[in-house]
Order: sequence, then structure tokens, then C-alpha cells
Amino acid sequence: MTPPPTSTVPPYVSLIVRILTLICLLISFIVIATNNQTVSTVAGDVKIKFKDFYAYRYLIATVIIGMAYTLLQIAFSISLLTTGNRIGGEGFLLFDFYGDKFISYFLVTGAAASFGMTQDLKQLEGSDNYSKFLNTSNAAASLCLIGFFFAVASSIFSSYNLPKRI
Repeated sequence: MTPPPTSTVPPYVSLIVRILTLICLLISFIVIATNNQTVSTVAGDVKIKFKDFYAYRYLIATVIIGMAYTLLQIAFSISLLTTGNRIGGEGFLLFDFYGDKFISYFLVTGAAASFGMTQDLKQLEGSDNYSKFLNTSNAAASLCLIGFFFAVASSIFSSYNLPKRI
């Protein structure tokens, strides 16, 4: 009986997808970290920042962890492209596989928490005063969500690279 056909993704395709993931996460980080607005209230002017809301802090944490993992994977992909050898050998493929799964789900939870927080804040009375802040938060969450889709593509690619066992 012949072994099942193996299908692998070229390393440069995986590298490109990881770079796109990093770009989306980096822009998301910059957008959410610089997001603030001063709102006039009865008590005076109040400056709203992402740090004031747990969901936005969670988003920034997921983005930072996602960027760190993606940078690590980019370094490994560059090493594979330049030397032709995978760091850690075949055993490292499992790290790729499970790491990609974890990070992709982690990113989507950060985006979802941020979307939910923004929606809840939009329903509050007087939310028109800080709509710029909420729209910017939605933009950061959207970029994180796009990064999630690229991370899912990396996850699919890493599953193709797993050794086939009969």
C-alpha cells in the first residue's frame, strides 16, 4: 500500500502570511494604544483611555502576545528559508501546530471582547460624546480580527506540514 500523499506549504508562503499577521497586529496595537478622547461632563473634562476598560486592556494584551509569537515564528521561517533546516527538527512542527491554534483563538477572543465592550458602551445614554473613541476602538478590534484570519491561515498551513502517520 502506498503512503498517503503529503502536501506541504512552501516556507515563503508561510512567511508572507506571518508578516501580514504581524502588520495587522502592529497597526491594531498602535491604534488602541493611542486611542484617547477628552469628554466634557457635568463634573468637568474627563480623558478616556483604553486603560479605563478591561476589555480594551485584554485586546492590547492579546495583540502583544500575538505579536511576540508571530515575531518568533517569522524568525523561525526566515531560518528555514535561509538554511533549509527547520529549527528543532520535526518535533518543532507540533509547537507550530498547537501554537498557531492557541494564538489564533487568543486573538479572536481579544477582538470579540473589544467589539462587545464597544457595543455596550454605544448603548449608554450620551455615547455620542465619545463616539470617536468607540469607533477607533472598533477599528483596532477589526485589525485584530483580520490578524486572526491570517493566523488561522498559518494554523492551516502548519497542519499541512505535520508528518503524515498511517
